[in-house]
Amino acid sequence: MAVHEHPHRRPGFHLPSLRRNRTASAPESAVSARTDTHVARGYALASLRLLTGFAFLWAFLDKTFGFGYATPSGKGWVDGGSPTKGFLSNVAVGPMESTFHSWAGDPWVNWLFMLGLLGIGVALVAGVALRFAAVAGTLMMALMWIAEWPPAKHLSDGSPSMSTNPFVDYHVVYAVALIVLAVTSAGHTLGLGRAWAKLPFVRSNGWLR
Repeated sequence: MAVHEHPHRRPGFHLPSLRRNRTASAPESAVSARTDTHVARGYALASLRLLTGFAFLWAFLDKTFGFGYATPSGKGWVDGGSPTKGFLSNVAVGPMESTFHSWAGDPWVNWLFMLGLLGIGVALVAGVALRFAAVAGTLMMALMWIAEWPPAKHLSDGSPSMSTNPFVDYHVVYAVALIVLAVTSAGHTLGLGRAWAKLPFVRSNGWLR
């Protein structure tokens, strides 16, 4: 009896099925796309963290040494100047106007303000203690927002406040940025966040992350 080869089964080299390859590679492409998105998000948040941290650090350094920008040369903290007297004594609107005037230039206010700028700046640049930095920074931004009191159309003397937005200004944006950086663990990329989170005292105190 003769044996006949199946007409569709021929020996030799077979090209792989393109349909099968497309099906097999689809999950891999999806995983790759998710990975790329995760990496891009990590670097975007890290960039925001570093830039925000530098803003706080620069404010600390300028007020400490008087680089001639916001703080005139020779008027820095190390020269005997007050980092808070000029700003708080010029508050001219809002429900805490008199309170801020009484605080202006007090040593405890100067120290708290400057340590806040330094601590928040270092935490952001290093990528550690972002939750603590978010709380401290949000409180600082809230007090500065109250000092400028954007909802007011006029100052206490009746002159226009020149407020550009009654609710949202850069203090609010900074506060929201700090919160976003904290809840997204932005210190894990280009920072020491992962190593910091593994420390025993940090693992036992989640608010330090």
